[in-house]
Amino acid sequence: MAHPLSNRINSLPVSQTLAMAAKARELKAAGKDIISLSLGEPDFNTPDFIKDAAVEAINQDYNSYTPVDGYGELKEAICTKFKRDNNLSYKPSQIVVSTGAKQSIANVAQVLLNPGDEVLLPAPYWVSYSAIAILCEATFVEIPSSIETDFKITPEQLEGSITPKTKMVFFNSPNNPSGTIYTEEEYRALAKVLEKYPQIYVLSDEIYEHINYSNPTFSFAAIENMFDRTITVNGLAKAFAMTGWRIGYIGAPEWIAKACTKMQGQITSGTNCIAQRAAITAVLAPVSKVQYMVDEFKSRRNIVLELLGEIEGFKLNIPDGAFYVFPNISYFFGKTIKGKYIKDANDFSLFLLEEANVASVTGAAFGAPNCIRLSYAASEAILREAIKRIAKALES
Repeated sequence: MAHPLSNRINSLPVSQTLAMAAKARELKAAGKDIISLSLGEPDFNTPDFIKDAAVEAINQDYNSYTPVDGYGELKEAICTKFKRDNNLSYKPSQIVVSTGAKQSIANVAQVLLNPGDEVLLPAPYWVSYSAIAILCEATFVEIPSSIETDFKITPEQLEGSITPKTKMVFFNSPNNPSGTIYTEEEYRALAKVLEKYPQIYVLSDEIYEHINYSNPTFSFAAIENMFDRTITVNGLAKAFAMTGWRIGYIGAPEWIAKACTKMQGQITSGTNCIAQRAAITAVLAPVSKVQYMVDEFKSRRNIVLELLGEIEGFKLNIPDGAFYVFPNISYFFGKTIKGKYIKDANDFSLFLLEEANVASVTGAAFGAPNCIRLSYAASEAILREAIKRIAKALES
């Protein structure tokens, strides 16, 4: 029986990352020994100095509704962080704190996009970008890339994708799912194109900025001519292992920040009071406080690349950030393995789940249908076991 749901929800795809994680949990609950490499969540605990700040806030009786756009002290701290880490000068009136960076992105899209507007998504892109565009009745336009170009687009590709309907472009560096980081030079070359089109706004998702293994990441808003057209999105989930605390934020032109506050005020209002008080401590902490996590992720990345490199058919590049590998596995398309025909990345991801008991995410969900995403936010022992299982399942 069809239920009388809205066209809005019926048009919305299910998040493939969350769906695969749910499937893995379901199989685990049924007694299967599943190793899940499907979720983008650090396997570390939140650092003690942040937990201590939360306990202190509880003991100080923080329990009331918070300002819709965030505590003033937290917004001041975020301004300090933007200046310290990104050389961006924002005022507190340009900051909006939300319940995770996902809400920050949704707010921005809701206040800028009209039905029929186009959003450019350099692929691969985070699964929720396209879904959020759909919710806004906008059209998302993929700009393809490949593992041969380290999953980066060129200025020529960007310009070729722009139409009179283009309203926004979403950049994400370090990238989920590929781990790619755009250099300052590469971003400036893309900005040269966008300078010709003043009607286009840039959303720069920098949630993985501190999880990088090369040069410090460069903020798109640091390009002088783009500051007033860029919304910088960040949060605490990845670098500080605070996924469940749900703290995201934007730095944006004041008129966009005010609009996001208005939108948020009718949806969730202010973010959790205890999480915000702890966030003040986290945001002001030097990156050195979480460097041990970054060092461990880099070590795991190297192990995973070495082990996957020994399996025929996995085409790899070296991700410079985040905690994913994004191999091209099109070698297996059209082949039958263990009696199962592999038509595409969806089939391959399902094959790994059923035959190797390893959960991954199909690259089709990220606009890259030749790839799969494997998270290395797991212990070295678990990663070694997972890849051992994958290799065994693929043995002829």
